[in-house]
Amino acid sequence: MSELICLQIAMALWLAHVLVQVLVARSEFGDDYLFSSRDEQKQPKGTVCGRASRALENYVQNLVPFVALDLALIAVGNVGGMGATIWIIARILYFPAYLAGVKFLRTGLWLISIAGLIMMFVQLM
Repeated sequence: MSELICLQIAMALWLAHVLVQVLVARSEFGDDYLFSSRDEQKQPKGTVCGRASRALENYVQNLVPFVALDLALIAVGNVGGMGATIWIIARILYFPAYLAGVKFLRTGLWLISIAGLIMMFVQLM
């Protein structure tokens, strides 16, 4: 899979994270809170709502270095490695594993995604 395709899938996966988090937050907090300015922060009480929020936060934290490395590889023309593909596949599998609470699988998938980032970094050198 090319770096550009991986970047496009990464953006679609970000949108999936956001939409799932909004849907589960809506069922827990209601429309009044979600359409407010949220001056008073509410903490998720439901398991799935909390997991969806944490999964989104984790994804954003990992998306930043992925995008930086991916765009750098595209910019310098050093494409064709497997790091981006490994990262995106691991992150796709990570999301449902996180929501389902499969802790060892979730952690393993996260480690695989980090390995993909490291591969991308080495490829850039």
